[in-house]
Amino acid sequence: MFKVFDPRQLGHAPALELHNGAFVPHVDLPSRAQVIVDRVGPLAPAEDFGLEPIARAHTPDYLAFLESAHRLWQEAGRPGDAIGYTWPVVGRRPLNLNRIDARIGRYSYDAGTPITAGTWETVYWGAQTALTALQPLLDGRERTAFALCRPPGHHAGADYMGGYCYLNSAAIAARAARDAGRRRVAILDVDYHHGNGTQDIFYEDADVFFASIHGDPSTEYPFYWGHADERGAGAGEGANLNLPLPRGTTLSPYMAAVDTALDAIAAFGAELLVVSYGADTYEGDPISHFKIATPEYGAIAARIASLGLPTLVVMEGGYAVDALADNVESFLSGFA
Repeated sequence: MFKVFDPRQLGHAPALELHNGAFVPHVDLPSRAQVIVDRVGPLAPAEDFGLEPIARAHTPDYLAFLESAHRLWQEAGRPGDAIGYTWPVVGRRPLNLNRIDARIGRYSYDAGTPITAGTWETVYWGAQTALTALQPLLDGRERTAFALCRPPGHHAGADYMGGYCYLNSAAIAARAARDAGRRRVAILDVDYHHGNGTQDIFYEDADVFFASIHGDPSTEYPFYWGHADERGAGAGEGANLNLPLPRGTTLSPYMAAVDTALDAIAAFGAELLVVSYGADTYEGDPISHFKIATPEYGAIAARIASLGLPTLVVMEGGYAVDALADNVESFLSGFA
């Protein structure tokens, strides 16, 4: 298995997030990536494919905002990390909003995703990590690759951040695979939380199938996306499959959902698979509520591998840091 990580992804270190009515220490720390690097190495460095493939999944105005937001925050005389506090409830118009407070609200949807001095460099190299890991799948040198991306990306839409996510590395890689000639690409999201950003990016796309297995959004973040009746729209109608599961889900019902997703991906005729892997389905995760044990990740991955597709695994969430390396190692072992 080809594995990629770029140490420049360690530069994003947010201090606080707003959670349940209080500012608390942020859980997406650089140590999440470092413990995985220490366990599953060696990992190849990322190559730089530039901004163009990133701009195939994200809008130019949003990228310009991400690159400049922390500087503008400082110029406004604000200390610490840039974080929003005002959001439009209904609709978003392309207004010319110069104040950084307004711009953060325009391009985000929660107060858990602050922009730090190192955020842009970190997320840029996270996207390059995914693009680098994709290359040997495209040219046939490998059947499986692992992109250790950090922070996660699947909550980031074409023009918004949220859920600790800024650039959607899985979506960027899927779009790059399409641009490289893969006629049909599938994304399977097995993070505990629904990949709303990925869904939004491809919701009207007939050539990228998105399937997500996640905590039921009637009780779980991100609440407003991920319901079973969201099936795609326009040309993409039917190319979106959400499989929400209740709190406390164990391996057996989880595997049934995996089988449903894999059957749909096979019927779609995918030529390449991107897996958004979140280890926050783990039974000991501090912010999630499934009951998957460490050894069971290998079985889940083996079932996914049975599709026989070239597969890119992109790291998403997982916040039980003491068990994170074990969980990632178990999942990757299922592709051996």
